[in-house]
Amino acid sequence: MKFTIQREQMLRPLQLVTGVVERRQTLPVLANLLIKAADGRLEITGTDLEVELVAECEAQIEQSGEATLPARKLADIWRSLVEDAKVSVAVEGDRAVVRSGRSRFSLATLPAADFPKVPGGESDVTLELPQSSLRGLIDDVGFAMAQQDVRYFLNGMLLEVTDSHVRAVATDGHRLAMSTSDANNASVDHRVQAIVPRKGVLELSRLLDGESETIELQLGGNHLRVQSGPFIMTTKLVDGQFPDYEKVVPSDGSRYLIGDRETLRLAFQRASILSNEKYRGVRLIMTPEQLTIQANNPEQEEAEEIVPIEFSGDELEIGFNVSYLLDVLGVLDTESFRLSVSEANSSALIEGIGNESAVYVVMPMRL
Repeated sequence: MKFTIQREQMLRPLQLVTGVVERRQTLPVLANLLIKAADGRLEITGTDLEVELVAECEAQIEQSGEATLPARKLADIWRSLVEDAKVSVAVEGDRAVVRSGRSRFSLATLPAADFPKVPGGESDVTLELPQSSLRGLIDDVGFAMAQQDVRYFLNGMLLEVTDSHVRAVATDGHRLAMSTSDANNASVDHRVQAIVPRKGVLELSRLLDGESETIELQLGGNHLRVQSGPFIMTTKLVDGQFPDYEKVVPSDGSRYLIGDRETLRLAFQRASILSNEKYRGVRLIMTPEQLTIQANNPEQEEAEEIVPIEFSGDELEIGFNVSYLLDVLGVLDTESFRLSVSEANSSALIEGIGNESAVYVVMPMRL
């Protein structure tokens, strides 16, 4: 195998595909990228057996073939080369030689036949949607995914497709984020749900950069495949039952607070400085015209913030993990927001005013 290519043509594909490769591997070949050269094109594949990313780019192919090269070393070499450099790669036996200008690098290779493939299979649902829609769903809910929870089905994002919408839901058991995007999926005749693993969601977020206007999404019984321009990402799905999120969203918000998002975000941020570092609890005292935010810690230090708000209902005192409130206010894109709650020990529903496509549920804390 031998090919020549401009540094910039292969830089982003190489960086994205290398992102899938885990640093610690069970199989030596999983630390490598599979590179195939044929018909004026390169196909670069990286996988960790759960997520697979394939990128294509044009190149001057002098000799067709395939080989696996060390992912991180190749990406580091590529990144370190000067802009607009012309790079040639030649594989002979178990060595690959990378040349650019006066630079020369010799890398060890492994047989392409040893490189595994993530099984795909038949797709139950195929649809096209704007890239910005899927990116928006991930941005809205990604922060609420659990990390290394024993309830493995929470370590990911629920993707739901119907004939009229695409919805993303994430929860870690203490808070829930749900975002919905309208879509015309006439080919979908029933509700399809899939749990995309955390790593698949993070890699998908890196892939969706706005360069390609629409993406193709294929959902199968055990995989999700997304095609965005010259990239195809396949991820296995989590086999499990996601909680019934519709039961979690409170419908009785008899008391509600309306406030300026940025003002309250900064107030929560300041109060959090003196909150308990382990539990991160803050006390909210809501009255018709103001919100008092109180925080303290085991060193007997205290913080208090008073913020003007609109509040409907009787005075209420309730506790929350301030990190959860800050996460929600950080992703909302509206100037003001509404926080609805029925009583001191019930969940709060938070939504942006003027953009109801995303809603957030936060459990209260005992203080």
